[in-house]
Amino acid sequence: MPVTDPTVRAEGLGVVLGEAAILRGVDLSIDTGESVALLGANGSGKSTLVRAIVGVTPVTRGHVHLFGADVGSTRRRVPWHRVGYVPQRMAAGAGVRASALEVVTSGLLDNRRLWPGRDARARALAALEAVGLADRAGESVQVFSGGQQQRVLVARALVRRPDLLILDEPLAGMDRESKEALAGSLGELRERGATLLVVLHEMAELTGLVDRAVVLRHGRVVHDGAPPRPAAGHDDPAHDHVHPHEAEDTVAPAGPNLRVEL
Repeated sequence: MPVTDPTVRAEGLGVVLGEAAILRGVDLSIDTGESVALLGANGSGKSTLVRAIVGVTPVTRGHVHLFGADVGSTRRRVPWHRVGYVPQRMAAGAGVRASALEVVTSGLLDNRRLWPGRDARARALAALEAVGLADRAGESVQVFSGGQQQRVLVARALVRRPDLLILDEPLAGMDRESKEALAGSLGELRERGATLLVVLHEMAELTGLVDRAVVLRHGRVVHDGAPPRPAAGHDDPAHDHVHPHEAEDTVAPAGPNLRVEL
């Protein structure tokens, strides 16, 4: 059988922001169809790592490859239409009065496709249905709660029917019903062979979807293997996985490259 490249490969990845080293020699390989959880305390570098993988945060040293293409040197060759990315705690409306349907439909656009296609509405409604918001498709996302806006962003990624889906803290601010709906949607993606990389504080409703866990500490990989057991009380379905303190690697606003290519 022919040897295929991993869907995601990071080698010796280092990121320095200001004078702080956020990532220190991170190696990560994710094969096609794998489902990987990225775990670690706030400030461990989780969000910086996924932003480096999708090319939003510049890499100081090392390389990232998606589907065999180098994100740094051959960015235009990366098949971005196969990638779905859901950032952490970013307003779905971005200051513009847009309906949930319009935000999700925008996920079909990139620098190669300036028109969403004839089936765009049906696909967008199906993606909203997957996150439990189809009945609010025509409403402005500005009236949605933070958790509901996050669900709209998940739908915007799902509408692409991506082969690689990267989600940064998707459970934050979601109620139990929304978490279960998301788990169902991710399960369907897995069944059709998609690759998943999910940043999490705890496994919660996504435990059964994860093949492997990678744990970061101070910008280094300290565990890569079987998912660890949840801390006492954190495996309770009613536990709210929202923490009062902000991560050191907080989310940067979406830049032009992200809006065009992802």
